[in-house]
Amino acid sequence: MRRSARWFGVTIVALCTVLGLAACGDKADDEPPASGGGSDTGTVDVTVQEWATVPAVATTASGDITFSVTNEGEETHEFVVFRTDLDPTALPTADDGSVDEAGEGIEAVDEIEDIEAGTTRELAVTLEAGNYVFICNVVEKDAGELESHYQKGMRTAFEVI
Repeated sequence: MRRSARWFGVTIVALCTVLGLAACGDKADDEPPASGGGSDTGTVDVTVQEWATVPAVATTASGDITFSVTNEGEETHEFVVFRTDLDPTALPTADDGSVDEAGEGIEAVDEIEDIEAGTTRELAVTLEAGNYVFICNVVEKDAGELESHYQKGMRTAFEVI
């Protein structure tokens, strides 16, 4: 009888420890994970460069989000946010290869223009759950030819949950 009383006591202590540890968690199981550039502050780090737009994460939680955009390239770039269910390569374009920001199937959210090489700029927006695309919409002449940064690959999908 003494052995089963000791076993019962050990079981109760173990059960209380497990329940106590579970109660220490600060998030519900159905709450989306923290996101951003390594913190839960609502900041998402993004790098732009020739010829890529690269967020540090592919998804973030809906709400107030600050994009911290660093231009690690040699040219001046933009950071434009669109809400869309279109593939990043299928956005409506103008004759010069730029994205038609008023085109069908996309909703322009906001942008940072003229991000010079070696600088970081921030964009604070409120985003609802959905699909988004980030692009650089700069078009310039290179050796007499128009060069669209979007067409050269500066586009990426992003999801807000």
